[in-house]
Amino acid sequence: MTHATRESAMDEPKNERGRQAEGMRTSTRDLGALRERMRSWLGARVGSPVTVSPLSRPSGNGLSSETLLFDASWTSAEGGHDVRCVARMAPASEAVPVFPGYDLGRQFEVMRMARERAGVLAPRTLWYEPDPGPLGAPFFVMERLTGDVPPDLMPYTFGSWLLDASPADRDRLQRSSVEILTTLHDAPFTAGELRPLEIPGTGGTALRRHVEDQRAYYEWAHGSMPIPLLERTFGWLEEHWPADPGPDVLNWGDARIGNVMYRDFTPVAVLDWEMAAVAPRELDISWMIFLHAFFQDITEIMELPGMPDFMRREDVCQTYHEITGYKPRDMEFYETYAALRHGIIMARVEHRRIHFGEQAMPGDPDDLVMHRATLERMLDGSHWG
Repeated sequence: MTHATRESAMDEPKNERGRQAEGMRTSTRDLGALRERMRSWLGARVGSPVTVSPLSRPSGNGLSSETLLFDASWTSAEGGHDVRCVARMAPASEAVPVFPGYDLGRQFEVMRMARERAGVLAPRTLWYEPDPGPLGAPFFVMERLTGDVPPDLMPYTFGSWLLDASPADRDRLQRSSVEILTTLHDAPFTAGELRPLEIPGTGGTALRRHVEDQRAYYEWAHGSMPIPLLERTFGWLEEHWPADPGPDVLNWGDARIGNVMYRDFTPVAVLDWEMAAVAPRELDISWMIFLHAFFQDITEIMELPGMPDFMRREDVCQTYHEITGYKPRDMEFYETYAALRHGIIMARVEHRRIHFGEQAMPGDPDDLVMHRATLERMLDGSHWG
């Protein structure tokens, strides 16, 4: 299979559901009108008339913020400028947003910090506009890059350049992906730099505040129709709470290979920072492990081999330990928490599909959780062997 090349520097969290999600409605905005408004805004920003190409959305456009791709050209005293851009803006309210709020200024700052202070290859940030006037919502613009991204539609475990790669190349990609986490987590951020990125709340630890924040998100997303499986999982977390959550670091948040651009199996861009938070290291580690396991489970249900030897917990944790000297702990807790977080998000995505008439409401609300069977096995202990 030929390489799938992406040109978006910030593709959103994608719908990991297969081809049934293609064509999913994710935006209600007119691209032609947005193009003219972008041209006017950018011209005022750079102080010169600007030519803006027709706007487009990346294939499999994101399910939270809206992503727009375009090229911009202008001339200044320094000469001509040709910039390949990605704009990210909050979704319109009528599009049934996945998240209750979109702090794009925070994302912009996290990406800048990750790139400039940690040395992580986040896209270069260009402009941030907090005023909703120009486009109808706050937005920011960043550089647009090219590279190979493990696809979500269809999942890379079904068939992709990564599935077709040699074991040595897969191992190289896995290790370099874990190294993204080690570089970010070991970055010498000061307490003052991290403080604005901490999740507010009454909990005494960053982990407690993170879980409280997820509970509030769950109530916002599903309060009108509780999902018993997710409710039980919150209870399970309380019963299995780590005795010592460990040190808090800046977490990428949506730490998975589907948010990385690679060239020759080496990362060239680390994408999608909207879920970044200060929390224990295991938050990122478990998310990277679980999101691959999620795709692998789907593949095995379809009776395909997939990639069972890729991103295994023992291998990821061993690599992390070798590089940092820190041994990840309480991984059953954190992987279950990853499954809960993913379940809240994807059940919200299902509500969006139901809203737009793309599918019917299931009779059992637990069926809104695509990985229901896996999460049930986590709760009864059989998942862990």
